[in-house]
Amino acid sequence: MPRILLIAAVSENGVIGRHNSLPWRLKSDLQHFRAASLGKPVIVGRRTYLSIGKALAGRTTIVVSRDRAFAAPGILAASSLDAAVAAARGDALRRSVDAIVVAGGAEIYSQAMPLAARLLITRVHCRVEGDTVFPGIDPAVWRETSRREHAPAAGDDAPFALITYERQAPPVEAAGAHGLPIE
Repeated sequence: MPRILLIAAVSENGVIGRHNSLPWRLKSDLQHFRAASLGKPVIVGRRTYLSIGKALAGRTTIVVSRDRAFAAPGILAASSLDAAVAAARGDALRRSVDAIVVAGGAEIYSQAMPLAARLLITRVHCRVEGDTVFPGIDPAVWRETSRREHAPAAGDDAPFALITYERQAPPVEAAGAHGLPIE
């Protein structure tokens, strides 16, 4: 079964956004995100989708919105995270990929955290002002399994670390998942 991955860039003080945009420029992290998500279904909230402004090329983009009339070219709309996970699971199985990517925003991350098997966190080595934060990563639940530090390259505002966390216990199963484990 495809497992759920949360991918986020998070400052040292937990900020992930300011005024519905990223509070930094990290070209290297955008390349990392593309490589980690290419070919996989990607779930985002409506505000995150609107900040991106288009469907993600090479990925099925599933947008969660409470507005049942929400639609946009090239995306699948879902009225809840459970509906988005069900659609993403079907897409992942059709594509024969092993993961579903959740890529924001804060409310979607909070709802998806109990379902996730892995976190791919870009820890941006700065403290910034912002209005959107990533949920806390509980060390009793999550174990850091890899960390790669990076100096800022051209197009990067700050140094950062690419950190992978693995869940230490099986994730919670999504409601409406028809008894299939999320792993």
